[in-house]
Amino acid sequence: MTPASDAEIVRDYLEASMVPDPERAATYMAPGCTITFTGGRVFDHPSGPTAVNAARYKWVKKRMERFDVAPAADRTVVYSIGKLYGEWPDGTPFDDNRYVDRFEVVDGRIVKMDVWNDSAEWILDPALRRPGAG
Repeated sequence: MTPASDAEIVRDYLEASMVPDPERAATYMAPGCTITFTGGRVFDHPSGPTAVNAARYKWVKKRMERFDVAPAADRTVVYSIGKLYGEWPDGTPFDDNRYVDRFEVVDGRIVKMDVWNDSAEWILDPALRRPGAG
């Protein structure tokens, strides 16, 4: 696999997870893959983050702005960087919620994923949801 192909695998995984279709997303993962989600929650299947998102949002999508790819001898590290948008459970829309997802890809399969975003801060302090706040 090439680093560009590894970035495509990550994009395909993220697109499947946004449907959400955790079973299709799982096809991009290697056996034993770990997903460390926001708050330090650790999952071994995309259905874990899907369940967290179902409780946290009415719906949520990612605007994937860029992929940073760092090839190494035994794996490729791919960062997906962009913004979340969607609706909170009460139907209030949101946008420009920063996220960074870090993936490790080995032999065309995701072996590790780490997820960070601003949602927890925005939930704790709704004033941060305003454009230009913070």
